[in-house]
Amino acid sequence: MSYEAFADFYDALTSNIDYSAWAEHLLRLFERHGQNPKLLLDLACGTGSLALELMDKRPDMEMICADGSEAMLSIARQKSLDAGKDLLFLHQSMQNIDLYGTVDGAVCTLDSLNHLVREEDVRRTLERVSLFLEPGCFFLFDVNTPYKHREILGNHAFVYDLPQVYCVWQCSYQEKKMEVSIDMDFFAKHGASYTRSGECFKERAYEHPTLCRWLGEAGLEVLEVLDGLTLDPPQEHTQRLVYVTRKM
Repeated sequence: MSYEAFADFYDALTSNIDYSAWAEHLLRLFERHGQNPKLLLDLACGTGSLALELMDKRPDMEMICADGSEAMLSIARQKSLDAGKDLLFLHQSMQNIDLYGTVDGAVCTLDSLNHLVREEDVRRTLERVSLFLEPGCFFLFDVNTPYKHREILGNHAFVYDLPQVYCVWQCSYQEKKMEVSIDMDFFAKHGASYTRSGECFKERAYEHPTLCRWLGEAGLEVLEVLDGLTLDPPQEHTQRLVYVTRKM
């Protein structure tokens, strides 16, 4: 997926996400397990908002930011330049990540793994992360739960009326696959007129035991599974799981 149309409005449509809180939570989880990454991989980095927050909080840390969307990366690069941050950006998909060497920490956030709807792509992503992660170092990631796909996204529609864009977000849920098809229509505002564009993609939820099995097969040990941006265990209505895993 290029996410070319989505990239133009991604930051506006995700302005409700507290990237500072996300960065604090991830760093807290690393520290909680005695980890202090010096070279961190941000997989599926999007427009770079999380990476910039992580760099603000850990200026001594170097970062590699990879994404399969050149449109997203273009925005991330410009934001990095504007902020005076030195990040390495790679145009690589999650399942085909190929680094020059190893890293001592990796993150993949905001349900990026859910965008992989083929099981083999999820498994390959975990294998590739494990390949480039130093033994004993940590990979932190999150996923949307089956509950969120079924009850929150489901067959619902969402409308965003923002200063620069009017967006209609229509979801269609397939129970058997726990998969949500998302159709987005963007109406960019230009005075009294609009320019229309669109994006279509899918997100798939995966059961916890399945993910644990794939992680183990990839050489990643699950240490904790948490309820979103908390240190609490998941509940029945948890919408986002955060996995803390270690390279064996």
